[in-house]
Amino acid sequence: MRLSSKGQPLLFKNLYCKKMNPKVDFFFRKPGPWQTEFIELRKIALDCHLVEELKWGCPCYTFQNKNVILLHGFKKYCALLFFKGALLNDSKKILVQQTQNVQAARQMRFTQLSEILRQKNTIKKYIYEAAAAEEKGLKIVLKKTTEYSLSEEFQAKLSQMPRLKKAFYALTPGRQRGYLLFFSKGKQSKTREARIEKYIPHILSGKGLND
Repeated sequence: MRLSSKGQPLLFKNLYCKKMNPKVDFFFRKPGPWQTEFIELRKIALDCHLVEELKWGCPCYTFQNKNVILLHGFKKYCALLFFKGALLNDSKKILVQQTQNVQAARQMRFTQLSEILRQKNTIKKYIYEAAAAEEKGLKIVLKKTTEYSLSEEFQAKLSQMPRLKKAFYALTPGRQRGYLLFFSKGKQSKTREARIEKYIPHILSGKGLND
């Protein structure tokens, strides 16, 4: 990435924005275990010239109207979510794939403020790279649902129940992938069969694994 004399990516020239969005303020004021960390991550995101928005109830930072990062918290850690983290050159090996089913997004996790302060320059580098990917229009080639393995037990059940087959393929690709991964993870045939039987009503109702 080409840099200016101040060390900032040229793609951000004349796009500097450190404006806090009042719609997001509540997130940083509400009680919670990660507020100090969130406030620091907010400063870093705005320092990187991103636009602050509220999406899915969380602070979301965009570049050229494209989602770049999102702040969210969990019981054991808070995280900076890179929407297309799989595209980044993770030289520090600090990005985490939440689950096997997550193809594009990656998390940068923190358990205390000192971790964020110590890695501030690295965090900014990753953010700039993520924004540059959006500038270049880079895309992630997602694995198609048809590329996921269909367990013998589920294939047999779909053949036995045309109604189930129709309902399953009417689900969104993401919901289909969730079921296929969950069913195939069963180590024994009886485990896979039990999982399938349990979730047949969900599939017939048009629901996903976690709906």
